[in-house]
Amino acid sequence: MGAEATSVEEISPEMEEQVEALLEAARYDDLDDLKGLESAGVSLDAKDSQRRTALHMAAANGHHGIIEYLISKGVDLNSLNQEKNTPLHWACLNGHVEVVRTLILAGADVSICNCHDRTPLDEASSQNNTDMFNAINEAIAQVELTRATVS
Repeated sequence: MGAEATSVEEISPEMEEQVEALLEAARYDDLDDLKGLESAGVSLDAKDSQRRTALHMAAANGHHGIIEYLISKGVDLNSLNQEKNTPLHWACLNGHVEVVRTLILAGADVSICNCHDRTPLDEASSQNNTDMFNAINEAIAQVELTRATVS
């Protein structure tokens, strides 16, 4: 009983507008707007009411340049939206092979389950995309080789 606590912190209407603008810039591949909003103090890890980030939007739409910029700025690669999808889930669902490869090589976790108990790999398998599977396997192998030490 009683009021439920929300996990999304309260933000001002002005900040909410700026976060929406940031996500729109990522969604529509507008790096200049994204950088301008960052310069104005908007966090690149800011989340909207559905807990989506700029990285979610860029990954969903295959905007590789935005992805690379956000990664270079140290954004959270494994940020969860309202349905517990990561940007990697969205890139896999939408068949963006190069984005998937880039996210995995940058350290995105391939084993996170969303609210439907599906990993990004499960989402990729639903697309029956051989190129996607090859890219995922190659990226995972490359990450494992990078982490391996020679004795």
